[in-house]
Amino acid sequence: MEIQSLQVFQAVARHGSITAAAHALRYTQSAVSRQIAALEAETGARLFDRLARGVALTEEGRCLLGHAEAVLDRLAAARRDLAALRGLSAGRLRVGAFPTAVAALVPRALSAFRDAHPGVSLSLVEGLTPQLLERLAAGDADVAVVSAPPDRPLNDDRFDLHHLLDERLLVAVPRTHRLARRRTVRIAELAEDSFVVGSATAEDTLLRATLPSGFQPRIDLVAAEWTGKLGCVAAGLGVALVPALAIRATPSDITCCGCTATTLRCGRSSRPRSPVAAVHRRSPRSLPTWRGSPPHCANVSQPLGYADVSQLSPATPH
Repeated sequence: MEIQSLQVFQAVARHGSITAAAHALRYTQSAVSRQIAALEAETGARLFDRLARGVALTEEGRCLLGHAEAVLDRLAAARRDLAALRGLSAGRLRVGAFPTAVAALVPRALSAFRDAHPGVSLSLVEGLTPQLLERLAAGDADVAVVSAPPDRPLNDDRFDLHHLLDERLLVAVPRTHRLARRRTVRIAELAEDSFVVGSATAEDTLLRATLPSGFQPRIDLVAAEWTGKLGCVAAGLGVALVPALAIRATPSDITCCGCTATTLRCGRSSRPRSPVAAVHRRSPRSLPTWRGSPPHCANVSQPLGYADVSQLSPATPH
């Protein structure tokens, strides 16, 4: 049963005339008659009574009309939804991001995206890069903002990567620290300090990629969250290597609550930077195979890339 036949049948039923339906559809009268005859042959039912002036639905015709209108209505809705997706006026976008990116970069990008496309439903899930990549591969996310250590760049043939920025690593020290007034500090100068780290596993990569060869940091405290880590630093319990995006998450009233930390840039000859990228699943046409979400990754990665990255890092103290 072809869609065109149902459209012709609906038109004849509405107008009560093959001639009027043909005029409305811009078909010839014979073409409409053939369509109705073919549909009656296919259904095995007489759909219209031929009258002296026009036609009238039979019982079978009235039965079929309800189904035909339902099919045509659903088809029209599908076309509207597809057009809305192409125009980014509807759909769903599921975004994943690593924790420090959720502090400022990704929320700003999502805000800009929502302002531009208010009809698109947004969701956000936080996680570490390996877990986010698996969510992408499983189809549980549409795009993810991920990061990689300086010595282990992302290289996965399953995904397309769109570079957003290179995040520098900082050293957080308490205001009373002997190096607190320095613009830069060499990691070797922290040999006598205790390092506050996130965990023995998650922090190994960061330390290995950042510290000079042979440098063995003294680790006394473990704080899983960046707020806890900075709190320990502010209390004089140690120093910490902190991504610039994490510093932006420090509350503005942290001085009032006694949790201020002074941040200094790492002063190695080659300052460590971690690449941050927007990632989506790769398809044969280099487009993400998103389900019910915008069809072009550029529409998502652009606001991420155009976010004012310079505002995400704290000003260097003098």
